[in-house]
Amino acid sequence: MNSTMLNRLLTSARPLVILLAYCVPCPSLGLGHDFIPGAPQVKPIAIVGATLHTVSGNDLLDATLLFEAGKITHVGPGATLPSDAEVIQATDKHVYPGLIEANTDLGLVEINSIRATIDSRETGSLNPNVQAVVAFNPDSELIPVGRANGILTALSAPTGGLISGRSSLMKLDGWSRDDMALKSEVAMHVRWPSDADDLRQLTEFFEQAQRYVAATANPQTDNAQHRDLRLESMLPVLEQKTPVIVAVDELNAIRSVIAFKRRFGLRLIIAGGTDACRCAEQLKSESIPVIVTAVYSNPSRRHSPYDEAYTLPKRLHESGIAFCISAGGRFGANAIRNLPYNAATAAAYGLAEREALRAITLSPAEILGVSDRIGALQVGMDATVFIADGDILETPTQVVAAFIQGRRVDLRSRHTQLYEKYSEKYQRASK
Repeated sequence: MNSTMLNRLLTSARPLVILLAYCVPCPSLGLGHDFIPGAPQVKPIAIVGATLHTVSGNDLLDATLLFEAGKITHVGPGATLPSDAEVIQATDKHVYPGLIEANTDLGLVEINSIRATIDSRETGSLNPNVQAVVAFNPDSELIPVGRANGILTALSAPTGGLISGRSSLMKLDGWSRDDMALKSEVAMHVRWPSDADDLRQLTEFFEQAQRYVAATANPQTDNAQHRDLRLESMLPVLEQKTPVIVAVDELNAIRSVIAFKRRFGLRLIIAGGTDACRCAEQLKSESIPVIVTAVYSNPSRRHSPYDEAYTLPKRLHESGIAFCISAGGRFGANAIRNLPYNAATAAAYGLAEREALRAITLSPAEILGVSDRIGALQVGMDATVFIADGDILETPTQVVAAFIQGRRVDLRSRHTQLYEKYSEKYQRASK
């Protein structure tokens, strides 16, 4: 066969090759867990004899937590239980409100090295119209892994560009993205630029958004005003209904962000905040909270102390700055399972253990605007809770049961499946 005939054969076969490439199953791109979501609560559930870590108040020993129809109805010692209540004996166990991951790309990224599994970035640099819930994958293998360690709610946020888009607060159990959304729109996410041209572009876009909002709000404006979804998405931001979460660490950049906030009248939340304590008075006077995105992190400068990141939560607390702790900032969705250990490290480096627990429960709920529903064990709040066999900040502790709005959720994951598989292998080999 000469080269000409070979080239013709390859050219004619190309469409078939492309078709087969789409048809052949690819395990790497077809990931998705098979665990069935919890069924709605149909009868009261009482957790009896446990230590209740209410977070909003004192710990309660040998107490009872009762919830009905997905809501907590009793917290404390003793309770008259409904006759049809399911009773869970939890002597020597600990009950916590579900942990909250406040900054992650969970559900938007599966495998960082495979582009086809990454839905967290949109093309272009200004994408305020992007909404995380639209691309959220309810069957991500990473969801059960985090859930098994007590993380029952997570803020899923887009990344990339200058304005990345809007984040969504997701319950980590459900059939679909709509079923899992606790709050579809939480915050607008901005990556603060280090380049002057990028800063100019960001500023001009906010100015353009102001003019657009003013034009559409004025009844005397020409009705021929073209609709722009990007600018329209900025309306709740400029009206202070939606906060802006800005990823920024360095001192001068934080000061620039604060000036930007004042100029456009924004509600601001800082994500990162390595140098936040160096401008504590400004942050306090402006009521700007901080999401600490990486307790497990290297020092930001060569001359910085080795424990700079470990002590940041303690220093923020001592400075009177509202803060919470996230594990999903540096390593993304793969790291959220380590959320309690990030808080534990902060506790080991000076933060009171009570405050460390608050930093991954009630504090993120307050910062994200959902403290009336989750983050503490209080009557009237969602029954999003879990039972553990020890202190959740200690690595040997295992979560033995979890509930999201009263629904008992499956605690198995890809990790537990592999553990069981290879445990069986070595048990057989030892016989």
